Amino acid sequence: MNPSLLLSFLKDNGYITEEQFTELGDEQSRSGKRIQEVVEDYGIMSKDELYAAIAQNLGTEVIDLSRIEFPPELLSMMPPQTARVHGALPLEFDGVLLKVALVDALDPRIADDLRFATGKDIQIYVAAPDQIRGLVEKYYGSEEAEVEDLLAQLAGEVTVKEDGSIDVTADLEGAAPIVKYVNTVVAQAIQARASDIHFEPFEHDFKIRYRVDGALYEMSPPPRHLSVAITSRIKVMAGLNIAERRIPQDGRIQTTMAGRQVDLRVSTLPTQFGESVVLRVLDRSVVNLDLETLGMPKRIFDYICETIEKPNGIFIVTGPTGSGKTTTLYSCLRRINTPDSKLLTAEDPVEYEIEGIIQIPINESIGLNFARVLRAFLRQDPDRIMVGETRDIETAQIAIQASLTGHLVFTTLHTNDAPGAVARLIDMGVEPFLISSTLEGILAQRLVRKICPNCKTPYEPTEAILQQIGLAAHEIGDKTFYYGRGCDECNNTGYKGRKGIYELLDITEPIRELISQRAPSIVIRQKAIELGMTTLRADGLRSIFDGETTIEEVLKYT
Repeated sequence: MNPSLLLSFLKDNGYITEEQFTELGDEQSRSGKRIQEVVEDYGIMSKDELYAAIAQNLGTEVIDLSRIEFPPELLSMMPPQTARVHGALPLEFDGVLLKVALVDALDPRIADDLRFATGKDIQIYVAAPDQIRGLVEKYYGSEEAEVEDLLAQLAGEVTVKEDGSIDVTADLEGAAPIVKYVNTVVAQAIQARASDIHFEPFEHDFKIRYRVDGALYEMSPPPRHLSVAITSRIKVMAGLNIAERRIPQDGRIQTTMAGRQVDLRVSTLPTQFGESVVLRVLDRSVVNLDLETLGMPKRIFDYICETIEKPNGIFIVTGPTGSGKTTTLYSCLRRINTPDSKLLTAEDPVEYEIEGIIQIPINESIGLNFARVLRAFLRQDPDRIMVGETRDIETAQIAIQASLTGHLVFTTLHTNDAPGAVARLIDMGVEPFLISSTLEGILAQRLVRKICPNCKTPYEPTEAILQQIGLAAHEIGDKTFYYGRGCDECNNTGYKGRKGIYELLDITEPIRELISQRAPSIVIRQKAIELGMTTLRADGLRSIFDGETTIEEVLKYT
């Protein structure tokens, strides 16, 4: 069930308060449990009462699926991919209405999609989501089964020449099975909450991998000779030039999957064996841009809330690619996005559109770089400015100038820790006295995978692994350590979802003095720890002791 739809339903119908709405949402994203389980755990209502309330609201009824027979002629009325993507199971057809049980009965858009896919009027019923999912998989197969079927179909349709190349006269990128195959791969990756999908040509095979919670997983590979057709299909969808295979290209695909608006950023790269294509998935329904839901320690959350309300200064978020920097900055912007302040952002590219904020995409090919956009910003009477990334001295100097003339500037840098950001700015050529007079705070962050709540198991770590993370046996006392055994919920990885670990450098007077004296990062770091800074490693230990992540994950990122 869609958590936000269900919580909105409960709030609108007076079952929960505004505070409970936020609390339940936070608990669901923190624990990774299904939302109906969270509602039951909080004692608001049992699952059966919940399904009955939804059915009553929709003017329908709750069905026990174990008592229903599903003849083949009934099942054939629903296309398999539609059934899987929407979690929809046909129950009965009376000649006019097709009665369907839905996992997300509260989503009004799904009925329209089903009406379009089946050509019939739809009547929705409520049933236990797990029951529906189990029967959909039983009668319509899993996503993997469809991928295998499509590959078999493709193998039969493609003409391979004697030299091993394909016959492109068949206009393969427009062929129905190729279109269906690419759509299925994308749908499957989105369903698995993937952040990126990689299509990679090698000498003897063509790999498809997707990244979930920071780790790459391989899918069933299609035959090597289909690489050109699959790549061309993606380029057609992204509006790229399919005849040009010698230079990198960038594009964007906007699509709707299971009633959700999903943006895919497309990047192609010519390699020795063909074009490598990577799709970055920007699924707006999955990303929650509320600062409260990022799981920050209270001290850091309070500090950020205070800092982003300041009239001027620079606030930097730092970390490697994929550490959630942009999400943190967007959440900050969302919090201060009020009618009485003008917000401008320069991004490469714009990842999520936010109502009420003017967002400018960087376009280096026409000379529209960060420095140029930032200069123009200062003539647009802004209150707060976000610069996607400070890459060079020119951008840094204009950001400082903006701060000195009464603007609050947010930006990101790529450094390993918070004190390293100061050294990075000095390396760029920024004068230390300018850094110390404008900088307000630096937040370093990483994303670590969370242990799957379904298969979370306590264990006793060895002394060797405790030594690696800098803990002695006597220091851990009666603390319990956990790991994920692996189950169907988490694709046998033991992890589900990610959380941030943070290191905040507050630029206080002693730190400003050290910056002005060009003190090395290590000296600034030691002083900050003396003044109470929690390092990334220490915050990682907090997450381990809270039973949210594993020692291995924290060692990997800190």
